[in-house]
Amino acid sequence: MKLDSGLAGNLDKVAMSAKKLEQAGFDGAMSIETAHDPFFPLLLAANETERIELMSSIAVAFSRTPMLLANIGHDLNSYSKGRFVMGLGSQIQPHITKRFSMPWSSPAKRMREFILAMRAIWGAWHNGERLDFKGDFYTHTLMTPMFTPTDNDYGAPKVLLAAVGPKMTEVAGEVADGVILHAFTTEKYMREVTLPSIDIGLARSGRDRKDFQISYPCFSVTGNTEEEFLANKAAVTKQIAFYGSTPAYAPVLGVHGWGDLQPELNRMSKQGQWDEMAGLITDDILNEFAVVGESEQAIDLFKTRFGGVVDRTTAGFAAKDDEHQQTLLARMRS
Repeated sequence: MKLDSGLAGNLDKVAMSAKKLEQAGFDGAMSIETAHDPFFPLLLAANETERIELMSSIAVAFSRTPMLLANIGHDLNSYSKGRFVMGLGSQIQPHITKRFSMPWSSPAKRMREFILAMRAIWGAWHNGERLDFKGDFYTHTLMTPMFTPTDNDYGAPKVLLAAVGPKMTEVAGEVADGVILHAFTTEKYMREVTLPSIDIGLARSGRDRKDFQISYPCFSVTGNTEEEFLANKAAVTKQIAFYGSTPAYAPVLGVHGWGDLQPELNRMSKQGQWDEMAGLITDDILNEFAVVGESEQAIDLFKTRFGGVVDRTTAGFAAKDDEHQQTLLARMRS
């Protein structure tokens, strides 16, 4: 299993953050697109590291075009000597249309075409193929030598796609190199919905599971003191309530018979009752969404639930110091 961790958000701290993650033995360093661009940190991290993979988790695809991301993906993979992993996500309609002022329709179909368009562009650059991509959402038919990269030693990056619902998960299985599951995913949902959807997508592309990565940032509730544990539990419970209020994630609650919880959380969120929402997340619900216990216990529980299924994770387990961090990483890999 590959173990990943997040880079510092501020650009002036990224270099040191990347160094520390590589020295600690992590396999991947991740950036996320929230208040800042997701790619600048990875460029800085590439300067300061030699081994660790550099992943966007996630960058918003629909705020950009396939050509733009093909360029960024090529340059980061070339500059990092083949260590870049492009993690993409669709975001939700209000952000795409109201924040980015970009079109939204048929997200799963659009994402499938988006990734195939990028692959067609990379095929033109790296394999000398004629660029002739014509789809329902994207068309790319012009490529001249002036705009064709020549630093092609490392080829195209791997592409991982964030998915929750079965349609987007099928797309990941068909056209991506892996899937990034949402933390708001339970073992039951993963086994009953996610894995069968991946299998459908893989069958369409004629690939095997061994050619595909599953990344899962599982919630963990740990702490080295009772105070730390309770603070962590409160934070995770509040986050689960926040995600549970989102209509797109209602099916996850539904597989457990908690379908009535989502509209109630959604109603409370619209009234700004954020603290009160957390009160609806019982310990039974928490234990389905998170691994709970002392660090070593939480790791063992994670491995029991997801060992042999999940290929990489950003699940965090409270380390007392650098030596304890090494022990925890070794326990995850054993």
